[in-house]
Amino acid sequence: MIFNAFTLTLGQIGDPRFRRVLFLGFVLTIILLIAVTAAFVWVVGWATGDIAFLNDMTWMQDVLKWSSILFMVVLSVVMMIPVASMVTSLFLEDVAKAVESQHYPILPPATPVPISDAIRDTVNFLGVLLIANVAAMILYVSLPLANILIFWGLNGFLLGREYFTLAATRRVGRVEAKRLRKKHRGTIWLAGTLMAMPLTIPLLNLIIPILGAATFTHLFHMLIGTRRDAAY
Repeated sequence: MIFNAFTLTLGQIGDPRFRRVLFLGFVLTIILLIAVTAAFVWVVGWATGDIAFLNDMTWMQDVLKWSSILFMVVLSVVMMIPVASMVTSLFLEDVAKAVESQHYPILPPATPVPISDAIRDTVNFLGVLLIANVAAMILYVSLPLANILIFWGLNGFLLGREYFTLAATRRVGRVEAKRLRKKHRGTIWLAGTLMAMPLTIPLLNLIIPILGAATFTHLFHMLIGTRRDAAY
């Protein structure tokens, strides 16, 4: 079911509406990562510029600068998880409309999630994500051979929970979305984990948030048994 949903998503990449959202999501993600990296490098340069003995050691300043850039490249892998959530919140409605008009054309109009609710949910999710990953740092450090599996499993659970809830809420409301999420938690967790894995791959992770939003839209309809030629 998961791979079928993803295959349908890939098959729609040529749709102009889909490409537009992919392009916007790609550009926004790039801008966010560049902005955060630039800010971090500037802070490092500002903080070390006032240290007297470093002023006479330009090579050390260069080392710190390039080390900070490398650090941010590595950190961007972790940052892609919250960035993915934010991008999804911004473009979910556009993605879902493109998917449903192509594959579920007879469905009645959905009820869009109010922007205030979307922002609140995103902030809450980012908070949970941060706390969970900080708490898991002990496992990341103490189990070096299993840390990537722990990272995928933890963030896959959180991403699947968030993406499915967003996709389902616009169709069946928040209460029913939570019930469905609990009922299909195993499938949703697996789908979220499969999404978290490419989020750790530079460049590929730039398009995963939008593809994930489309895939979870398909997955929601498959789990509730929506026919592709009939409405509710």
